Amino acid sequence: MFAAENGLKGDPRLEAISAAIRVVPNFPKKGIMFQDITTLLLDYKAFKHTIDIFVDRYKDMHVSVVAGVEARGFMFGPSIALALGAKFVPLRKPGKLPGNVISKSYDLEYGHDCLEMHVDAVKAGERVIVIDDLVATGGTLSAAISLLESVEAEVVECACVIGLPEVKGQHMLKGKPLYVLVEPSGLDDHLC
Repeated sequence: MFAAENGLKGDPRLEAISAAIRVVPNFPKKGIMFQDITTLLLDYKAFKHTIDIFVDRYKDMHVSVVAGVEARGFMFGPSIALALGAKFVPLRKPGKLPGNVISKSYDLEYGHDCLEMHVDAVKAGERVIVIDDLVATGGTLSAAISLLESVEAEVVECACVIGLPEVKGQHMLKGKPLYVLVEPSGLDDHLC
């Protein structure tokens, strides 16, 4: 569900977040309207609004783990985890974590990918939120849910800063709630 549909309609923080995201046409290839969140990170007020909205949502949900999807989920996850008093667990691309890992492969529009995490990072029964910058088809978040559930963690919700219009009205992802702050800008072409 989009934040504006869940009590934040007209909230100026959402407008500030949306305005802080730069759209880069034809990057990384022609036809892509890249949603660049690095400009959001440069705007400390909009970045703080982003973290504050997520923290307000999750502060009473007894979350013990914030799992961030590589790489842009790493930019939001640690701040949210610190504010919640939870640990941050990175969900990485293959070969990026030392030691024993578990993995989940998944399909993308243009191929295959994989997420990994340390085998001992999350314990059975821990309550987890998954954070990423953008949800398009939900494939990466679904893989993250599967990975976390394979160790019997309880995925409370998936959260993204940006959600494509195709996910609007989609309140669940693999049976788990999906929470999105804003819709992307520059909707004429494909997004990334």
